[in-house]
Amino acid sequence: MSKIENVPRHLALIPDGNRRWSKSKGLKLLRGYSTGIRKFIDFSIWSKEFGIKTLSVWALSTENIRNRSKSELSMFYNLFTKEASDPKILSDLVSNRVRVKVIGDTTMLPAQLKKALRKVEAKTRKFTDLTINLLIGYGGRDDIVHAARMAAMHAVRTGSTSISESDVKANLRTNSIADADLIIRTSGEKRLSGFLPWQSTYSELYFAKKYWPDFSKKDLKLALADYSRRQRRFGR
Repeated sequence: MSKIENVPRHLALIPDGNRRWSKSKGLKLLRGYSTGIRKFIDFSIWSKEFGIKTLSVWALSTENIRNRSKSELSMFYNLFTKEASDPKILSDLVSNRVRVKVIGDTTMLPAQLKKALRKVEAKTRKFTDLTINLLIGYGGRDDIVHAARMAAMHAVRTGSTSISESDVKANLRTNSIADADLIIRTSGEKRLSGFLPWQSTYSELYFAKKYWPDFSKKDLKLALADYSRRQRRFGR
């Protein structure tokens, strides 16, 4: 594997296309999402091999939770609970010294899933080779509204007459997530759909045509090589 110069420190991912992948192959929806989760475990290991230190992934949005049918959400929750409890997945994370941090409005999630995710967090907390920010029960606008509400409540309590940018940032559910250097979205869609609006102001964007389950290590290398050729100006 040839070395790529200027690899992003923080890579963010929208793994889109699981549903369409399943349909294109005549498979059940569950198969697409299950394959997508396993692909993400591979993707995280590839990212570590390339030298990436932080990986943020959008697992389930607040819009999904509010707008999908109860039966489909139940499928998601059961699948996520099953995969989060899978010894093979946990073994892969531990052997690669990967830390998992769950970020989002977890009050939206069922108790069994929250319990499974907390166990993954606990078992990987000491690792530092790669940090995965698992965004679940997360929406960009929801995050900013939450932060604004909390900052306003604090201002009222302290008698402050202003709210600063730093006040809002400190109250984001994603306040521990640094700005993303590169955001990859698969499936050919060319939008962020509210993904990390605070952290994506100067992110480089890369849109891959492949559905997420078909995304390969070679595809990741192409994305990273493209990023390494860009000149980032940060508004200068």
